Amino acid sequence: MSSALISSADAERIPIPAEEEDVAALRNSVIAKLTYSVGRDPIVATDRDWFMATALAVRDHALERWMASTRSNYVSRSKRVYYLSLEFLIGRLLHDSLNNLGLVDRMRAALAELGVNYDKLRDIEHDAALGNGGLGRLAACFMESMATLGIAAHGYGIRYNHGMFRQVIRDGIQLEYPENWLTFGNPWEVARTDAAHQVGFGGTVETQPGADGEIHFIWHPAETVDAVAYDTPIVGWRGRYTNTLRLWAAWTSDTLRLDAFNRGDHIGALAERVRANSISQVLYPSDDTPAGQELRLRQEYFFTSASLQDLVDRHLRQQNGDIRTLPDKAAIQLNDTHPAIAVAELMRLLIDLHGIPWDEAWQITKSTISYTNHTLLPEALESWPVALMERLLPRHMQIVYQINRAHLDAVCAQPNSPPLAAVSLIDDNAGRRVRMSSLAFLGSHKVNGVSELHTNLMRETVFRDLHALHPDRIVNKTNGVTFRRWLFAANPQLMRLLIDVVGERGLDNAEALADFARVADDTAAHERLARIRRANKQVLAKLVKDRLNIELDPDALFDVHIKRIHEYKRQLLNIIETIALYNDMRARPTSNWAPRVKIFAGKAAASYRRAKLIIKLINDVALVINRDPMTRGLLKVVFLPDYNVSLAEAIIPASDLSEQISTAGMEASGTGNMKLALNGALTIGTLDGANVEIRERVGDENIFIFGLTAPEVEERRHRGPGAHDVIAALPLLQQALDAVNDGVFSPGDPQRFRELTEELRGNDHFLVTADFAAYAARQADVSARWHDQRAWWRSSVMNTANVAWFSSDRAIREYAQDIWGVVPRTR
Repeated sequence: MSSALISSADAERIPIPAEEEDVAALRNSVIAKLTYSVGRDPIVATDRDWFMATALAVRDHALERWMASTRSNYVSRSKRVYYLSLEFLIGRLLHDSLNNLGLVDRMRAALAELGVNYDKLRDIEHDAALGNGGLGRLAACFMESMATLGIAAHGYGIRYNHGMFRQVIRDGIQLEYPENWLTFGNPWEVARTDAAHQVGFGGTVETQPGADGEIHFIWHPAETVDAVAYDTPIVGWRGRYTNTLRLWAAWTSDTLRLDAFNRGDHIGALAERVRANSISQVLYPSDDTPAGQELRLRQEYFFTSASLQDLVDRHLRQQNGDIRTLPDKAAIQLNDTHPAIAVAELMRLLIDLHGIPWDEAWQITKSTISYTNHTLLPEALESWPVALMERLLPRHMQIVYQINRAHLDAVCAQPNSPPLAAVSLIDDNAGRRVRMSSLAFLGSHKVNGVSELHTNLMRETVFRDLHALHPDRIVNKTNGVTFRRWLFAANPQLMRLLIDVVGERGLDNAEALADFARVADDTAAHERLARIRRANKQVLAKLVKDRLNIELDPDALFDVHIKRIHEYKRQLLNIIETIALYNDMRARPTSNWAPRVKIFAGKAAASYRRAKLIIKLINDVALVINRDPMTRGLLKVVFLPDYNVSLAEAIIPASDLSEQISTAGMEASGTGNMKLALNGALTIGTLDGANVEIRERVGDENIFIFGLTAPEVEERRHRGPGAHDVIAALPLLQQALDAVNDGVFSPGDPQRFRELTEELRGNDHFLVTADFAAYAARQADVSARWHDQRAWWRSSVMNTANVAWFSSDRAIREYAQDIWGVVPRTR
C-alpha cells in the first residue's frame, strides 16, 4: 500500500512491527531517563549521561520482571536460597542484562537513532568492585543461574565503597589505589533505607532466670552499626525470572557528635561514623595488625548478622510467624569460610530472640545451613583469637563454647574416637583460636568441595577427623560458569558459529554444544574458527597497544595466565620457563620457533610481598625480551594491570593456550580453566582442581597435562626438596635461574630477585623446579601442535564441544537437588 494512499484513520489501524515498536519504546525510554532522571538535554549530554540514561532504562525492564518474580515467590511461598558471600564479582551489567533480556540489538538500534554508539557506552561502565577473583565470580555465575532456573534466591554481601584495590603497575611494581567505582553513582542498585538492621559489637552478656526455669541470655552491645540494604536485580536468561543481590552498607545513627564539634574537635566528632563506615570501605583489609584482624571479623559478622536478621524477618512475615519451619522454607549457603559465624549467629537469634530451646535450635541451624569450602590453604580456612572473639562477640563466644562442649561430649561417647584436640573448635596449639571452618562444618547439614579432587582431599586432610565422625556430610559439587556471559556475550562470533552448527537449542541447552564435535575435522569450520579467533586477538592487541604501547602479532600463539598472583598458582614457573625459552631462542635462532605472546594478569594481595616480587620479575623480564631484536618478534611478554571481569572478557576469547599450572592438590577447582576451554583454548596444566575433570571430558589428546600428582607432591615434600640435583640436571633451568640471580633482568639492582632464586634452590615448597622439565616438555608439545594447524583447531573444537557439563546451570541443579531441597521452575 502506498503511503500516499493511506488515510489518517487507516494509519492508526496499521500495526507497527513488534521489533520496530520495541526500538521506538526503548528510544523514548532512554530519552525520558536522560531528561528526568539524569537531568540532561540531548544536545549537551555526555557519553556518561547517555550511559546512565540507558542503564536506567534497562533497569526498568529488569524491575518489571523482578517485581513479577517477587510476587510469584510470595504467592507460592517457595523455598528460598540465601547465598552468603563476601564477594560478588558481577562485572559490568549493561550488556549482561540486555543480553539476558534479549534486547541487545534493539537497544543498539534505538541508540543509533539517537546518534549514540552502544559499544562505546559499554566501555564507560565501571566494573563493580565487589570481589577479587574466582570466589566472587563463581558467586555471580551462581546468582545468574539461579535466576535462569527460576530458583527463588537472595545473594547477600557487602557494598564495598572501594572494593579490593585498583592495581597500577609503575616501573614493574604493583601499587594499590582505591577503586572509586561508585564515584558517578550505580544505576543498577535500589537503595532500601527501610530495610536496615542493627548489628552489635562488644559489650556484656546478662543472664536472667526465666519463668521456664532456664537461664536466659541478654546481650547488651557496646556499639551498634546500621546495615542498610542496596538491592540489584539479577536477570536470568530470557528474562523469565529475576532474583535479588542485596548488599549491605554500614552506617551509624551517631553521624556527628555536636558537643565535640563545637569544642573544636572536628575530626573526633566524626570518629564513630568513620569507625562504622570502615566496615564497608574495602574488601580484604590487611590483617597483619590486630586492628586489621578486628576489622575483618567486624566485616564478616556485620554482613552475616544483617543477612540472617533479614531472611528470618522475611520468613516470619511469609510463614505466619513460625520460626520452626525455617529449614522447610530457607536454605542458607555459606560461600567459603568468611560467613561461618552464621552458625553462632543463627543460634543466637533462635535462642535469645525467639525462645527456641538449645537442642531444637541446633537442629534448625544444621538443617538450614550448608557450607562450601573453596580451599585447603590453612590461612584461608580462618581462625580468630579467642580473646578477640570474647571482646567483640561475647555472646557468640559463649555459644561456640557450648557447641564445642556438646560436640566433644558426643566424640567421647564414640568408640575409637579421634583425639579431642584434633576436632575441637578451639585450637590450643595456636594461642587459643576459634577454628571457623570447623564451626561451619559442625553447623551444616552438608559440606561441599568444588571439584572431585578437592572434595577427596578435604576428606583426607583438613576435615579428616570430622569426616570420620560424620562420613555422609561431605559431598562434591564441581564448579561451573554461566555460558550467557562467558560465551554468548564475551564471544558472540563463536556463538553464532555454534548456533549455525548445533541449532538454536544451543542457546537454552548447554548440552547441545556437544554436537559441535561433528565439525572437528571440517576444514571450513577450522577456517571460520581461525578468523574468529584472529579478530578477537586483534581486539586484545589494540587494548594492549593502547594501555602498554606494546605491539602484538595476532598470528602468534596467545598463551595466557590470568589468575590471582600466588606462589601456588606458579606464575613463577611460567616466567622461568619463558626465560629458558628466550635463552634457547637466542642460542638457536634458526630453529622453527612458534611465535608466542605470554600474557599475564592478576592482583597480588597488598601485603603479599613475594607475590608482588613475582609481578616485578614478570615486568622486568618483559622489558628485556620485548626490546631484544634477536627474538625478531617471536616472543613477547605482557602484564596487563588491574585484572577484572571486563578485562577477562577481552582476554579469554582471544586465548589460544590456557595456563592452569598450580601445584597439584592446592587449587580447589578453578573456573578460568572452564571459561577458556569453553572458548576453545587448549589447556596446559597439572592434575589439579577441575583440570582432572576437564581432561576426562575433552580427552587426553586435547589437553597438555604435566607434572606431579597430588599424592606425588605430598611424597616429594615428605622426603625433602632435592632441588639442587634437579637444577643441576637441567641446563636450561640452571641458566634461567642464574640469569635472574645475577641481575640480567635487574641490572640496576642485581640482588632484587635473589630471594626468589634462593627459595627455588632451597625449600621450593611449590615444586617449581620439580615440575620444570615436564612443563617445558609440554610447552614444546604445544608449539608442535601449533605448527599443525589442522590438529590445533581440531583440539579447539573438541574443547568447546565437550565442556558443556561445566555450566553453572548444571552445578546449581545439583545444589538444588542434593543440598537445598528446592525444585527449579525452568529446565
